[in-house]
Amino acid sequence: MHAYFVTGTDTEVGKTFVSSLLLQAAAQSGFSSVGFKPVSAGCEVIDGMLSNEDARALHAASSLPVSLQEVNPVTLEPPVAPHIAAELAGLKIEKEDLIKGYEHLAGMHPDFMLMEGAGGWRLPLGNGLWMPQIVQALKLDVIVVVGMRLGCLNHAVLTCEAILKDGLNIKGWVANQLSADMPVYDENLATLKAVLPAPMLAEIPFGADKNTVADLVSTVQKLA
Repeated sequence: MHAYFVTGTDTEVGKTFVSSLLLQAAAQSGFSSVGFKPVSAGCEVIDGMLSNEDARALHAASSLPVSLQEVNPVTLEPPVAPHIAAELAGLKIEKEDLIKGYEHLAGMHPDFMLMEGAGGWRLPLGNGLWMPQIVQALKLDVIVVVGMRLGCLNHAVLTCEAILKDGLNIKGWVANQLSADMPVYDENLATLKAVLPAPMLAEIPFGADKNTVADLVSTVQKLA
């Protein structure tokens, strides 16, 4: 099994979008695949259960027959930072529970597995627990989704520095074009290629479609 943790340079940079495309590309490559979002905040009640939009996307893109609850075991209703949402709900997010959730899916022996964080890299989960501690415990290599917009250079460099400082390996990064008209896009992309300490795995164009999934098959094959 090849498994990676997907983080982003900020919130709303397309972690779920990119993860879903990669999972779909894995299926096109003939690999069994599954996405895992251990914690989500910003859920709605559907059929009497809390459900997160990002988790539903990962679930839909997974080829293994798993439930939404297996993909996303901790669901929090308020659309705020998870540690605050958990406190408001009177819950405590436990490291051991998140690891068990990951190991449960990993025990199904998918060829390709992506675990997606929430927000950016340095995410507090409450009571002294941080998301990077989960990634460290699982010894996962990291894929960084860079949202291509003003400020991405600073955010991408600082994110990579933090990941390396935490003793983890960066497998590579994905440039996700968030608009059709980012000023000096090519120059920013060239700078990122020059300064980031890992290779660019893929470039996702604005308005990506099914053809993008086909384009990502070669990327998945390299990762798997």
